[in-house]
Amino acid sequence: MTSYLDFEKPIAALESRIIELRETADEGSLDIESEITKLQSKSSKMLRDTYTRLTPWQKTQVARHPERPHFKDFVKGLFDEFIPLGGDRNFGDDQAILGGFAKLGDRRLVVIGHEKGDDTESRLRHNFGMGKPEGYRKAIRLMDLADRFALPVVTLVDTSGAFPGVSAEERGQAEAIARSTEKCLSLGVPMIAVVVGEGGSGGAVALAAAERVLMLEHAVYSVISPEGCASILWRTGDKADVAADAMQITAQNLAKLGVIDRIIEEPIGGAHRDSNLAIATLGKAIAEELDELVQLERSALRSARRDKFLKIGSL
Repeated sequence: MTSYLDFEKPIAALESRIIELRETADEGSLDIESEITKLQSKSSKMLRDTYTRLTPWQKTQVARHPERPHFKDFVKGLFDEFIPLGGDRNFGDDQAILGGFAKLGDRRLVVIGHEKGDDTESRLRHNFGMGKPEGYRKAIRLMDLADRFALPVVTLVDTSGAFPGVSAEERGQAEAIARSTEKCLSLGVPMIAVVVGEGGSGGAVALAAAERVLMLEHAVYSVISPEGCASILWRTGDKADVAADAMQITAQNLAKLGVIDRIIEEPIGGAHRDSNLAIATLGKAIAEELDELVQLERSALRSARRDKFLKIGSL
């Protein structure tokens, strides 16, 4: 069963009606296939029209959809021979940030990303994708391995932000995020970062300071959540939709600003409606970017990253 967002209620009503008619038709009491066909056509048009004019706040809701594919789904659908590696060799193993060796087609690489979980138990285990210091230090360790063995790095970003708890601060959260960002910028191998859901604050940038930054069509990427911004500016989270409009958080906004390099088209209705197609489309885009980047020398890759981030915000 698809979970519908608030703005999808008219679509939900139509699709529920279609299901009811199908059940009636299965009972053999009426021949209503023509009516079902009409309703399906109307539902498809409504879905397409709705998703071509989503507001930034609605895109935020889509990016957070509970059925949207997460890191483990992308790994399962895209990569072969995935060998997970754990631990930061200092404190412990953070389950919010996962990674390891893998193959994309015939190319070996290192893949790292945030995992939010898909039910209550797994969300708690993965801390809702909010990385702790040991998670970012694990990412640094994996990037070091990639650099040593000349393997490209692919990161899949999906977090509302790094974990803000006292324990994380005690273990050096800010320092770990800064070191991870620094490591991204200093890599001598190709790096592609993909914002597949939420790209929140430093928790996202720590895995996204790459020479190629991609975003799924309905993903969002910002320095703070719309609710957090609204709470600061208006002392209430009720104006999150207003904040989202002002923050330029959509892939379309960020492409115009030069923050990201490419938008990956999602299936009509969002990646959660056809995860297999969304995953396959992303895999093709990553492969295309890697084919270009592997031609560059180490110094050229570092220069490309430096130039990219220095240009952001310049006139």
